[in-house]
Amino acid sequence: MAARDAARRAGPARQRPDPAGKHYEEEEEEDALPDSDALPDSDDEVDLDKPRPIQIVLAHEDDHNFELDEEALEKILLQEHIKDLNIVVVSVAGAFRKGKSFLLDFMLRYMYNRTSPCWIGGNTEPLTGFTWRGGCERETTGIQIWSEVFVIDKPNGTKVAVLLMDTQGAFDSQSTIKDCATVFALSTMTSSVQVYNLSQNIQEDDLQHLQLFTEYGRLAMEEIYQKPFQTLMFLIRDWSYPYEHAYGLEGGKKFLEKRLQVKQNQHEELQNVRKHIHSCFSNLGCFLLPHPGLKVATNPNFDGRLNDIDEDFKKELRHLVPLLLAPENLVEKEISGSKVTCRDLVEYFKAYIKIYQGEELPHPKSMLQATAEANNLAAVAGAKDLYSKGMEQVCGGDKPYIAPSDLERKHQDFRESAVKQFRSVKKMGGEEFCRRYQEQLEVEIDEIYANFVKHNDGKNIFYAARTPATLFAVMFAMYITSGLTGFLGMNSIATLCNLVLGMALISFCTWAYVKYSGEFREVGTAIDQIAEAIWEQLLKPMSDNLMEDHVRQSVKNSIKAGLTEQVSHHARLKTD
Repeated sequence: MAARDAARRAGPARQRPDPAGKHYEEEEEEDALPDSDALPDSDDEVDLDKPRPIQIVLAHEDDHNFELDEEALEKILLQEHIKDLNIVVVSVAGAFRKGKSFLLDFMLRYMYNRTSPCWIGGNTEPLTGFTWRGGCERETTGIQIWSEVFVIDKPNGTKVAVLLMDTQGAFDSQSTIKDCATVFALSTMTSSVQVYNLSQNIQEDDLQHLQLFTEYGRLAMEEIYQKPFQTLMFLIRDWSYPYEHAYGLEGGKKFLEKRLQVKQNQHEELQNVRKHIHSCFSNLGCFLLPHPGLKVATNPNFDGRLNDIDEDFKKELRHLVPLLLAPENLVEKEISGSKVTCRDLVEYFKAYIKIYQGEELPHPKSMLQATAEANNLAAVAGAKDLYSKGMEQVCGGDKPYIAPSDLERKHQDFRESAVKQFRSVKKMGGEEFCRRYQEQLEVEIDEIYANFVKHNDGKNIFYAARTPATLFAVMFAMYITSGLTGFLGMNSIATLCNLVLGMALISFCTWAYVKYSGEFREVGTAIDQIAEAIWEQLLKPMSDNLMEDHVRQSVKNSIKAGLTEQVSHHARLKTD
């Protein structure tokens, strides 16, 4: 891959965050390759044992299209210990070669060492994590996420999952305007904090990236009456005018207010962006970051060591990173007023990637439709999970056999609870649109219930013995019938009975071998189905009729005996 080849050319030793978050390890140049070579091809197995950047949105340069690596995304976000946690997604986007990956690696240092006041690292420690390097050629393509999702305790006692996202730089020589807009759009739609990484100033064309979102936001607010996006942080790198606006958040706030003023001589589109941007994002911020120094910009062997970085830059970096990632500042991802879990985010990624795979940028209405679909699919997935967990507690795994009537009653209770949860989740699309997904949920729950019924029946020793009992009953009946018809001279019928007897015997032996060896399972399943059909259509009705006749005869005999006893009693009384 292009990113992999570029990473191999980086050369200098890098520093890898230790998963335990306690220290950093120095590595030789060849040992840095696993870190730089961390972007697996889509066919490779995603290994989560060693934290590294994983490519989830692949950029195809030949046809300028994007593909979601669903398997990689699901392996990271659907881990058992995080899939139901609310997620915080911090993304960095902007023009290429402006230090996005470099910044994210300092965020990684903070996440691994956030309890230490010296989280920024030692002066001689190289910087590693997301691949980065100096120079004028791009490094990151598509969208990458860090393979380790950090579980953080917020001050209110809740746990959240924190995901760091790196994006392809915009406006390089190999990307079209549509490519740049697609990456920026995907990262903005899926993140709770979008760091808009800009160089030196906020230019007019920098705000044009936001035009698509302000229109989307206007349509979304007409439906949900809430701001569709959360935090947008303008990060102005290499700020050269501290005498006008001081470095940091306060200076950035004053600068942003000035830049977002609506003026009469501006183009109408830019005026509309400025008018709507506040109504689309719940929180707008701006941080002014100084230049890191000439050694960073001009030294081809710069590897991220702090002693090569200017003090002003390090000072502001110590303020910026906790501002975004400190537990009290974490912003949980929300869509249409509902918190998004790790599992939900997978559905949103799947929905959004589809609408950006065409030749043209999608209309904001298409974005709204995709959000509504993903919103409802996430609600369906959550409700199904609630139902499955409830049924697992009743008859899953090693739970003993439960009576079918009790199982069905539990099914109805859990089904009702799942539908109730689906309805309680805030969703987009309107009542009619959501009803389709509720019907889909009910169908899928019924399919899950059918599997639980089969699983429960498998625990019934009599059900498990149904096939051999049925085959034995067929063999016994054919043996008796064959003997009687042969005795009466009906040889053709006797031959037919013997043929059925032989087939039943062969089926019985085959079924026994399949159950013993585990081979030819399809054949065993077919025999089970045939035996079940014979049982349901023939043997069971016959046994039910015989049982009914027996009960009826027993009742008649009891009544007759009772009447006889009463008559005898009266006769004795008269005699006395």
